[in-house]
Amino acid sequence: MPETYKISNTDSPTSSRSVTETINGSHQFIIQGYSLAKGTGIGKHIASDNFMVGGYQWAVYFYPDGKNPEDNSTYVSLFIALTSEGSDVRALFELTLVDQSGKKKHKVHSHFDRALESGPYTLKYRGSMWGYKRFYRRALLESSDYLKDDCLKVNCTVGVVVSATHCPRHSIQVPESDIGSNFGMLLENMEGSDVTFNVAGEIFHAHKLVLAARSHVFQSNFSDQDGDHEIVITDMEPKVFKAMLYFIYRDELNEDVLAASSASSESYLADTLLTKLLAAADEYDLCRLKRMCESSICKDISVNSVGRILALADTYHAMELKAICLKFASENLAAVMQSDGFEYLKANHPSLQSEILKTVAGCDQGYSSDGGGKTQSVCGQLSDGGDSDSRRVRQRT
Repeated sequence: MPETYKISNTDSPTSSRSVTETINGSHQFIIQGYSLAKGTGIGKHIASDNFMVGGYQWAVYFYPDGKNPEDNSTYVSLFIALTSEGSDVRALFELTLVDQSGKKKHKVHSHFDRALESGPYTLKYRGSMWGYKRFYRRALLESSDYLKDDCLKVNCTVGVVVSATHCPRHSIQVPESDIGSNFGMLLENMEGSDVTFNVAGEIFHAHKLVLAARSHVFQSNFSDQDGDHEIVITDMEPKVFKAMLYFIYRDELNEDVLAASSASSESYLADTLLTKLLAAADEYDLCRLKRMCESSICKDISVNSVGRILALADTYHAMELKAICLKFASENLAAVMQSDGFEYLKANHPSLQSEILKTVAGCDQGYSSDGGGKTQSVCGQLSDGGDSDSRRVRQRT
């Protein structure tokens, strides 16, 4: 029977990337007193100070009488030398004799920005050099713009070639924060609870430290009480208090609130769980909870509902929601004024009519020169109930 092999699980594929690049550095070498340097002898050089590039020491060598005896001092020589210990150091070089006339006609010998058939130059050991024995004819140099006030300027650039292998960075997945669920478990199992609330006969256990950290109203209430006696809540329904506790511990709305927010009725807006939770957030100064309620209620703004929602926002100091209601009402004034919500506003919150008017006046600038045309017509609509034929509604954007 032929032998069979089972394919085992394989490791995940891996990858790496080799990157070869240069570490560049520059040095300017000024040769002052060129005429005095002549005559030092063929093969004798003037050296710049050492400079560091790519972890190696370098220097510029200038030969005023040339480096090659066969040239009989006809040329000046210029080299870059490796002056620190190293072997097989690969590099690119650039030597520039600076035109000091301002014409920028520099004499440049460079490895950079051009293709190299044999690649970068390799310096085998300390003292190895790259450069030109016949860098420039000396007679021409002495009559050129490169020499000024008996001074030469040489710019040198070295690019040391380095290679490295890069592996993709390892990553560790960080889980989402579970602090809300952890605190929520405290509420559910009542472990370590030290305060009891009685809300319409329903008992809730909680932790003073958590409540005080989340609400300065709770903190103030606890500081005024002694012992662990029961706290009776008389102005809130159990389901509202439960939703508020859920938010305090988990920093999110529970499913009951979310479900109620999607099924709210304009006619009974004040009786919804979401609205009652907004009132609780205002009472206990839970700013984030208030803003979350505002955000959900805001989605229900319409011509018919804006009056009641505006009154609601004003009552519970929901300023973001109030501002949006005022803007919507001012943009759709004629239609809003025919709604039941506006009638409710007139009967129960007449001061908000003035705020709508101020919003309209603030939005519509540039009235006629008598200063009263537009404003007077709006005032007339507010007082007489408006024109029933003007129910055009601007689309919300």
